[in-house]
Amino acid sequence: MQNILGIETSCDETAVAVYSRQRGLLAHQIYSQVALHAEYGGVVPELASRDHVRKLAPLIAAALAEAGLSRADGIAYTRGPGLLGALLVGGAVARGLGMAWQVPVLGVHHMEGHLLSPLLEPDAPAFPFVALLVSGGHTLLVAVEGVGRYRQLGTTLDDAVGEAFDKTAKLLGLGYPGGPALARLAEDGAPGRFVFPRPMLDRPGLDFSFSGLKTAVALAVRDAGPADHADIARGFEEAVTETLAVKCRRALQETGYARLVVAGGVGANRRLREQLDAAATAHDFRVYFPRHAFCTDNGAMIAHVGALRLPGDARAACAPDPMAVARWPLHELAPPGA
Repeated sequence: MQNILGIETSCDETAVAVYSRQRGLLAHQIYSQVALHAEYGGVVPELASRDHVRKLAPLIAAALAEAGLSRADGIAYTRGPGLLGALLVGGAVARGLGMAWQVPVLGVHHMEGHLLSPLLEPDAPAFPFVALLVSGGHTLLVAVEGVGRYRQLGTTLDDAVGEAFDKTAKLLGLGYPGGPALARLAEDGAPGRFVFPRPMLDRPGLDFSFSGLKTAVALAVRDAGPADHADIARGFEEAVTETLAVKCRRALQETGYARLVVAGGVGANRRLREQLDAAATAHDFRVYFPRHAFCTDNGAMIAHVGALRLPGDARAACAPDPMAVARWPLHELAPPGA
């Protein structure tokens, strides 16, 4: 079994890729629903599911054509976590193709896809490493000893980083998606004019909390004018990235590891990358990021996990029931074959 088709439909990107166990990534197709949801200020689950139905089959055809294939030897799809209706679209298509092609189908954990996405790069990290996962409603620090060997070190107690970015963007009157818009506004802000709390840095542990920071920003927006919004965005972004950088250093100290992986949509943030690159130089560790195209949801990371986890026996049945799960703790995963 050489060529794995990956299908990602967990939220508002329809993405398909083909990954070869011998040659690496052969094809990568993605369609973003940002324009569809922009007028609503956020993702509308029913609209997302319907758009996946419209876009998925053409994207699969395009990915197979890009890879020079008529079919794949195995299929991996995002089983969860995510929007249940959107996940069901990808799962139904994956299982239907699996039956038609008589190939195994595997439901993949969305966050495992992000966690292992830096392995798609030429300069891939070796195990073990600490992973900072900052994607959508998830903020996690994980000790990674190998595929399926994950130990959670810290998580968010309230808002995840992506949610904090989006909610702060709304406070500043920015459009959807809020995170990138806020980062662009922060580029024009003056550093140090607004200094916001660095949540939970004054206590031990590796958990996160961003609700207090969001409240501090809301009070600043209430008392300031539109001319101050860029400075507020800059202060918020500096508070978030410094908090993440400090927690990452603590996680590396706790585990004794010397490699840090950063994955998920917030991993594309320029200031976070600068903070962690500087910390890596000062504290003698390596930091790894996926390319920007693989920070957001994508099919390449799903196809890649499928290549790592699908068995060599093409007759094996791999798709678990239920077909899709909205919630799926990362610690429930096991190594391949376990």
